[in-house]
This record gives sequence, C-alpha cells and structure tokens, in this order.
Amino acid sequence: MSKLSGIGASAGIAIAKAYRLEEPVLTVEKKAAADTAAESARFDEAIAKSKIELEKIKEHALKELGKDKADIFAAHLLVLSDPELLNPVKDKIQSENVNAEFALKETSDMFVSMFESMDNEYMKERAADIRDVTKRVIAHLLGVEIPNPSMISEEVVIIAEDLTPSDTAQLNRQFVKGFTTDIGGRTSHSAIMARSMEIPAVVGTKEATSSIKNGTLVIVDGLDGDVIIDPSKETIAAYVDKKEKYDLQKAEWAKLVNEPTVTKDSQHVELAANIGTPKDVKGVLENGGEAVGLYRTEFLYMGRDQLPTEEEQFEAYKSVLSDMKGKPVVVRTLDIGGDKELPYLKLPKEMNPFLGFRAIRLCLEEQDIFRTQLRALLRASTFGNLKIMFPMIATVAEFRQAKAILLEEKQKLQDSGAEVSDSIEIGIMVEIPSTAVMADVFAKEVDFFSIGTNDLIQYTMAADRMNERVSYLYQPYNPAILRLVSLVIEAAHKEGKWAGMCGEMAGDPLAIPLLLGLGLDEFSMSATSILPARSQLKQLSKEEAVSFKEKVLSMSTTEEVVSFVKETFMV
Repeated sequence: MSKLSGIGASAGIAIAKAYRLEEPVLTVEKKAAADTAAESARFDEAIAKSKIELEKIKEHALKELGKDKADIFAAHLLVLSDPELLNPVKDKIQSENVNAEFALKETSDMFVSMFESMDNEYMKERAADIRDVTKRVIAHLLGVEIPNPSMISEEVVIIAEDLTPSDTAQLNRQFVKGFTTDIGGRTSHSAIMARSMEIPAVVGTKEATSSIKNGTLVIVDGLDGDVIIDPSKETIAAYVDKKEKYDLQKAEWAKLVNEPTVTKDSQHVELAANIGTPKDVKGVLENGGEAVGLYRTEFLYMGRDQLPTEEEQFEAYKSVLSDMKGKPVVVRTLDIGGDKELPYLKLPKEMNPFLGFRAIRLCLEEQDIFRTQLRALLRASTFGNLKIMFPMIATVAEFRQAKAILLEEKQKLQDSGAEVSDSIEIGIMVEIPSTAVMADVFAKEVDFFSIGTNDLIQYTMAADRMNERVSYLYQPYNPAILRLVSLVIEAAHKEGKWAGMCGEMAGDPLAIPLLLGLGLDEFSMSATSILPARSQLKQLSKEEAVSFKEKVLSMSTTEEVVSFVKETFMV
C-alpha cells in the first residue's frame, strides 16, 4: 500500500480498479506482404472495427455533448469511407507488396502534409481528422488498444497525465467513479468539469501514471486530495465508512435545495452557478441555484469549423433565460484567447496569449463577431432576466466602447421593431489588477462587478496557474488578493451597485467566510458546490465575519489567513 498527495479537485470518495488512459505506442515498420489479398482484407477489417467504434463515440457525444461535438466524429466516419484515401492504400499494398499499416501511414502522411501546407484552416482541420482516424486504424492493425473513456463498461478510476475537457466530457458516470492526474489544479478545465459531473478527482499528484498499474485497486479521496494505491482491507473499510458519511452529508445538503441562502443572523446572499451550455441549467436548478452568475458563451464557438450564426446564439441564450424562469442570468461575452483557441479565426500565434489579443480586445477589433453576439443577446433579453458582462476589461475606455456598441445594436433592433428588454444590467468581469485598483472609477459607470479570481490571482501574483513549478504562488487567500477583492466590493457598494464573484474561489469553503466578511453579494460557483455552500453559510454570522475584516486584511501571509479561518470558523 502507498499514498500519493495531490489537490482535491472534486469532492467525494471513489474506490475502483485503475484504468490507465494513455496514448498508445504505434510503431509502424515496413514489412513484405506474404499475401497482398490477405493484407487488403486485414485493412478492410481494421476499417470496419474503427467505424463501429466511431459510431458508438458519435452516439455518445450526441447524447451527452450535443450535435456540435458529435459532428467531429461524423467527419471522422466520412474519412473512413473516402475512396481518395482508401484506394491509394490498397494500391500501395498491391503494387509495393507491403504490409497494410505501412501503406496506410505512408498514404495518410502524404495527405496530412499536403493539407497542412495549404493556407486554409478548413483543410488543416481535415488533416487533423485524417491523422486521428489513421491512428485508430493503425492501432487495430497492430493489435494495440486505444483507450476511450466513453467506452468503459466497468467501474474504474481513470489514471492519466492530464485529461482534456473533451476527455472529461466523455466520462460515463455510471462506470467512471473518479480520476487522478499527474498535473492540473482546482481551476483546470478538467477539474471544473469533474465538479459539474460530480466525479471525485485528485489532480497534481505528479506521479500517478508512474506509480499506478492498470487494474490496481485505487482509492481517490477528493475531499483531502489523497490517492491510496493497493489499499489494505482495513484502509478500504475506513474509506467505505468515510464515503458513507459523505453520502449522508450530501443527503442533508439536498434538503436545502428549495431554501433561501441566509446566514445565521438572517442576512441573505445570492448563490449562483457557472455554466457553459444550455444543458447545464438543469444542474443549476437541481442544486438550488438562485441565478446563473457566469454563462461562458465561448463554448458556443468551440468544437466547430465556423462561427455560430446569430440565430444559433439567440436560441441558446433564449433557452437559458427561459429555463431560469426570471432568475438572473449573467452572460459573459466571447472570451476567446489564452488557452481557448478558435482555429477558424486564424489568429496569430503569440508569445504570451494569456496577456495577448483575447476576450474584449478581440471583440472590439473584430466587431462583426461582437455585434452578432450582442444582437442575439438583446433579442433573447425579453425571455428572462439578462445581465451582460464584458470580460478582460483593463481600462475605462474599453468598457465605454463595448457599452456604446451594445447600445448601438439595441437602438438598431428597436428601430426595426424588435422587442428588447429595458432592464438589462451591464457589468464587467474584474480579473485584471488595474481594474480592481480603479474599481471606484469603474463603479460609477457599470451596473455590477463580477470578480474573476481564476485570472485575477495569477495576474496579481505573476504566476501561471497551470504551471506546476510556480503553482505554490496561486494563493486565493493571500492578503494581496483579499485587499483587491475588498477594494472592488467597497467601490460597488459606495455607488449602490452589487459585486459578485465567478471564480472558483467563490465556492471554496475556506474562502466563503472571508468573502462574507468582505461583503460579497453574489457567490457563483460550480452547480454542485451550491448546496454545501448554502449549508456552510447557514452556520456563519455575517456580523461576526465582518468584524474580522480589518484583522484579516492586515495579515502578512496566506498561512496566517488560512490558520485564522480554520480556528475561527471551522472548529
């Protein structure tokens, strides 16, 4: 038995066999074909097996992720039926008397190279499709299994170096009981998705893939950030007990689903959820969310080969607003850049994309894209309680320009006879230190603030939150961060405006007492964090939390703050 320590990224306990999700080694060697007819038949069989797999993956993607994601696999199936690719492979087997995998690799490499050299994003994407499909077929020819999380059919714990958002989205909760990775943090995309899917996860263990073999019994403790490898019977029994207690706790939280969020001294705060697609609203309502505090609209633009139309966007926004039945919905305008790319936009590569041409900067320059989104939002505004938020605002001038464009589009729609709500609040995401410092100026012009701590922390501390070497500097409780948060909230309240937070910090049990004391009005988090947060807030006194505000802000280190919170509020 051994133990790895990491970061508890998604709460819960999972006990199951390890399933290593890793890229297979596909070494193709040139060999003479003893029987070219048999070799061609072997190639046909590998194609057939690949088609069956891709059909299953496509069906799963359609059911779980929607048509956009399923279309990716539909494109892969087209490649497998394309005579322009298949016939040259068979010709090469026959004419050169070579094995099928070598013939396929040579042919596909030629097409990939040709397509990638074209100055056309669509053709470059076809190159990616050919590469992915070829890998699958070659794996069948070599007898190598390609792990696929959507096809797992027994209870397992996923072991991986990292999981992409698409990997995580394919996990079947019926069988995948948890996962652990070598890298990542609480704010990585896979961690956020794991929380939304309620899959226990421990990330950043550094050595999960080097320490855990396929089939080994593993315990993932997402509560404390531990991974137990090959546990003893006594350890298993202890964790079964811990899991049962946690499940009972979740049942208690579930009783609060229709309760208002009030503190021990009867002060109300709003608990909202962060979502990425209209389908996520179901989870918000099931977990008692009082609002959507962040609708990440960029997911409408991702996983496709062209921009979404105004009508597609209108339908998505209308769906969310209608389903929330009058509860507030804060929609963030397009936030592309950094680690979120759109290949079809042909944006230049940047040395530091997180500090580059992204979010509102892109929208103010590519106004056709921005105006299309704003029109869709404005048209949808009559179906619910819409609030529009601009991301990555660094200067007052940027906000004024973005707001002016919004008001221009509103006027055009009204002039054309379209209905538009007259009660849309316009706010900004505070994620740049300069904006937090100038919050008193911004507060005179915006209707609300939403503090994006995921980026605010990394920009303030000059530490990439995805970089393991400097992850120790990603400190939500650092007094510097708390002072900036306090500046923003105070500035909002002085002007009679409200301040929310849509970073992962908002749902952090250690941060909640601090944020309550700083006067935060709205806490927006993963939907599955809402009920635990509501339970915690019911046990806290706002008056007491506020009384400790100055003491906390005068502290010197993260360690001091954490120690104080644990001693004062979590005894």
